[in-house]
Amino acid sequence: MSVGRPRYGSRSPIAQGGRSFPFPPILALLVVGILLGHRSPEAIAQLADDYGGEFALLLGFPRRRLPTASMLSKLLPRVDVAALEAVLTAWMAARLPPEDPLVVNIDGKCLRGSARPSAQLPGTHLLAAYAPRVRAVLAQLRVDARTNEHKAALELLDILPRREGGYIFTGDAMFTQTEVCEAVRGRTDDYVLVVKDNSTRWRLTSTRGWHSRPPPRLFPPEGRVPPTEPQPGPRLARSTEKGHGRVEHRQLESTSILTVHSRWSAPEL
Repeated sequence: MSVGRPRYGSRSPIAQGGRSFPFPPILALLVVGILLGHRSPEAIAQLADDYGGEFALLLGFPRRRLPTASMLSKLLPRVDVAALEAVLTAWMAARLPPEDPLVVNIDGKCLRGSARPSAQLPGTHLLAAYAPRVRAVLAQLRVDARTNEHKAALELLDILPRREGGYIFTGDAMFTQTEVCEAVRGRTDDYVLVVKDNSTRWRLTSTRGWHSRPPPRLFPPEGRVPPTEPQPGPRLARSTEKGHGRVEHRQLESTSILTVHSRWSAPEL
């Protein structure tokens, strides 16, 4: 994947010695520097001495020189993070098969090393939309200390560009909220969320509807090609995988019977 392809701006806003540097190679330099463990502008600028002028040309710079630490320090605070992430998100989405649904996991984590217990700083909490197929974060935003993840998820859904094939959003019980599901269905996307004991009403509703379902059918039937037309009733899928010294058996059952037993926000599901 070429990090120099997305067009955020052809020139950086800072010029050094009367010369300007193109922004895509600067972005590539920052990515490579961070992957190599360099966390400061000074350490990233040191790559010029470590790898020589050819390294600058490989990144896309027109000359055999890299920006200095001072130039990077002045540039980074002026980058519009939201605009840059939007460009990168659209760039990655455009390179996926548009007709296939894309599974995206929504999850929140505290940024490693951001917490400062001695200063009573809890750390930077980020909510990210991660696509396992491309092993990339499509979008992320900071969760304010005065809100929670499911409120931030509503903003995250607005950031992600729509796709022809749509998305299948997954998440833990934190996101099993009516407004989150309404926002997903409002985009004509789908969701797979967890119902736990902390949501007593929905757990009881799900349990009651699940026990009243007819016996599931194995899908696809062994030795047969999957049907092209949707089949009524519950469906069951099983898989067995071996690796890392263990055998894993997985079973997934799907049914629409819960729409009869609940008044969930998306009755068409």
